[in-house]
Formats: sequence, structure tokens, C-alpha cells
Amino acid sequence: MIFITLTTEWHEDDFFNGITRGKIASLCPDAVVVTNASSIPPFNIMLGAFVIRNTFHHFPEGTIHLLFINSEQPKGGRFLIVKSYGHYFIGADNGIFSLILNSPPEIIIEIKNDGCSDEIDLFVKTAAEIASGKNIASLGEKTDSIIEKVPLRATIDKNVIIGSIIFIDSYGNAITNITREVFGRVFEKTPFRIYIKSNKYYTEKISNRYTDESVGELVTLFNQLDLLEISINGDNLSRLFNIENGDVVRIEGTVAKNINEGLF
Repeated sequence: MIFITLTTEWHEDDFFNGITRGKIASLCPDAVVVTNASSIPPFNIMLGAFVIRNTFHHFPEGTIHLLFINSEQPKGGRFLIVKSYGHYFIGADNGIFSLILNSPPEIIIEIKNDGCSDEIDLFVKTAAEIASGKNIASLGEKTDSIIEKVPLRATIDKNVIIGSIIFIDSYGNAITNITREVFGRVFEKTPFRIYIKSNKYYTEKISNRYTDESVGELVTLFNQLDLLEISINGDNLSRLFNIENGDVVRIEGTVAKNINEGLF
């Protein structure tokens, strides 16, 4: 059984979804097509890469991932098949592959465009050929390079970590780029205060679950991605605090807890 995933900028009711699924059904009728994510903000390869990087390994090896994020081919641009960790990724060479993968790919193929009218045609045709068992080396020219982009990482300065919001989930919870490992390196045995967006909102503890705090209280925890996540138990943090991707989260060491934890 072949799985084909779609990660797109399209809304659920966008006709591109029907076109793509219809073409896959015609060329690869036995494939299981899964919407990995939709409505990625247009051209936002950082956000798209975050979603794919944290989801693709949950699919079986051999899965084909179609990346419709900033995928229209620019003049002189390339479309690629990138094989890594036993998975196939098909998309535009716009930096997204380097953001998804943490190691060099097994193989990179620049796809030959034999008369396809657009990237939907080309990606689906390529996926169908891979699903049929065709060697990907026959689908284009092997290359050793992809466009490199570097993800935004948290920085450490003495007893301060400065990170940022990189993803807001369906509940309005804000996920940061501060990892459990980075946090533990600085504050394993040191009191700290986590400031969200400004000095007005802060907390001084890490919870294990959302329900560890009272309804309406600020919650900070490490989620299943081992990233620091900030939320409000029972409410939407992003809406209440006007949180957006890119907002700063700062963690500072404190000498003593002399101010009560709270939102205000």
C-alpha cells in the first residue's frame, strides 16, 4: 500500500484539492491519499517545513510527500525529488527541503518536465511513477545541491534564553523554538521567569499538563515535540494576548521568587 500525503497552502474548499486528488486517483488509484496539513499561510516555507518535519516520520517508509508550498516554479528554478529516511519528498527547490531534514538526503533528483502544464501535473505524475516502482534516478538528473535555509533558533546569553513563537495550533496555544534540552542546559537547577511578548505576562513554572493550572491561568509545558509551549487552560492564548508567529519569548534567571505568579 502506497501513501501519498498533501501539505498545501490551500483551504479545504479550494478547487486545487479536488484537482490534485482526482489526478492521483486517475494515475495511482490504489494509493491512500492523506491531507497532512492544509491552509499553510501562502509562501511560508518555514511554517510548512515545521509541520512536515514533525509529522512525516509517523508515516510508513516509502510514503510520498507532495509539498505545495510556494511551489510555483520561478524562472530558472527547479522541482526536486528528495529521498531521505526512506521517504520521498516532491516540491520546489525553495529551501523547504533543508528546513525539513536534519541530515544530508540519500539522493536528490531534479525532475524532468515532459510537457506537464503546472506543478500539480508534474508532482502527481512523478508520485505515480515512484508508486509504480520506477527508479527515481530515471525521473530526472541527479544533483548534489539544494537551496539551504537555516531555521530560526533560540539564543542563549548567560542566564537568558531568547526564543520566538514558531507555530500557533488550533487551540491558540503558542509553540516556541525553545527546546527542552536548551532550557535544561540553562535552568535545570536555577529559578527562572518566562516572559511572553512583554514584561506584562509571565510565569515561573513548567507544568506537566494543561490541567495542572486553574482554568484561565497561564500554562507553560514541554509538548510532545519537546518544545516549550505556552497556553491558557480553557482558553485561547493567541486571541487573548494577540500572539502571533515571530513574537518573542524570553526566559531569565531569577534570584528568588518575590513576585506572585500571575497574568497581570
